Amino acid sequence: MKNIIAIFQKQIKDTLKNKSVLIEFLIFPIMSIIMEYSIHIEGMPEHFFANMFAAMYVGMAPLVAMSAIISEEKEKNTLRVLLMSNVKPAEYLIGVGCYIWIICMMGSCAIGISGGYKGKMLLSFLTIIGVGVLVSMLIGAAIGTSSKNQMAATSLTVPVMVVFAFLPMLSTFNESIEKVAKIAYSQQVSILINGIGKTGASAENAVIISGNFLIAVVLFGYAYKKSGMA
Repeated sequence: MKNIIAIFQKQIKDTLKNKSVLIEFLIFPIMSIIMEYSIHIEGMPEHFFANMFAAMYVGMAPLVAMSAIISEEKEKNTLRVLLMSNVKPAEYLIGVGCYIWIICMMGSCAIGISGGYKGKMLLSFLTIIGVGVLVSMLIGAAIGTSSKNQMAATSLTVPVMVVFAFLPMLSTFNESIEKVAKIAYSQQVSILINGIGKTGASAENAVIISGNFLIAVVLFGYAYKKSGMA
């Protein structure tokens, strides 16, 4: 537990220095707040901007942050030093993962409140986001672990991030894209968020998100077995 807390505290200090990672956590909450309070169009669905940016946030921030942190520390040999200092790979991943998850949930809370969510609806909103963030973190961890340096990680992260972050938004304007997007966890997160207070979660939602989670676990396991953490 001491090692996990130390890793957690280290990430806080590192993120304050690393503006490229910090902006990932801030950009969508800020955009959501600005849009929700400045744009009002007749007939626009309730929570429109909060729901849209929340789904994009899930597909981008945790994925990019996890990949960037792991690949950067591998490149600078910081991770190797930590592992040689009796920090186990699981402790490192839990420390970094908890940090990213908590920061993302704080950003999601800002998005939800700006969209007018309160009480049980806000709790449902955050629960859905929390599950999506876990899947994104695993994908980011797989990319970061399999990459030798940050440049290689970025080249893999960007196309993956673009797909998962923008599919929910594009699917609202194109039925063909919507049919394909249903297999992505970020689209299922979008569907569940838009259904808060209207429809509950279905078996399809649970199966698709669980399937995405299992695939992410397998990918991370393969990346770890092939490349290791150091």
